Amino acid sequence: MTVQPVRMFGDPVLRTAADEVTTFDKEFRLFVRDLIATMRSQGGAGLAAPQVGVGKRVFAFDVDGVVGHIANPVLEFPDEEEQDGPEGCLSMPGLYFDTVRRMNVVAKGFNEYGDPLQIVGTGLMSRCIQHETDHLDGVLFLERMDRDRRKAAMKAIREADWYTSEVKVKVSPHDNRGVFFKS
Repeated sequence: MTVQPVRMFGDPVLRTAADEVTTFDKEFRLFVRDLIATMRSQGGAGLAAPQVGVGKRVFAFDVDGVVGHIANPVLEFPDEEEQDGPEGCLSMPGLYFDTVRRMNVVAKGFNEYGDPLQIVGTGLMSRCIQHETDHLDGVLFLERMDRDRRKAAMKAIREADWYTSEVKVKVSPHDNRGVFFKS
């Protein structure tokens, strides 16, 4: 297994929608193992392929002792219940911002062999699945925040020691919650 460097906020790959996984071969299985190893080395709850520079729809997770991955996830929301709490991102290390997410989610996709897979998540697992699926769509969790939270988050990002002023990122001023939370 090889630990990969994590792409930081501002890298264009983080704002680009990933392509579906179509080949579930040995190379893909090795990549999934690398993704999990990288996530664990960084102490993350989740890591999406674009965060290591690979534009494929797959992410790894490690939540409450449950470690796994899912390729080509499609999300369903069984109810309207929401949670509001801290969320972080390995591409924005050391920063956490309150973000509204759905409390419950069902993710349908495939495992590393191309077999159908379903993950039912609640609480932190639900938050992780939604966050990582957003990465696969080229969406950062900043876009899930209301304007005031997003403004405070951008200020904290600009003050972070890893941030470089050479990176110019324009975050949509529009509330994207409605797009994401359609049933």
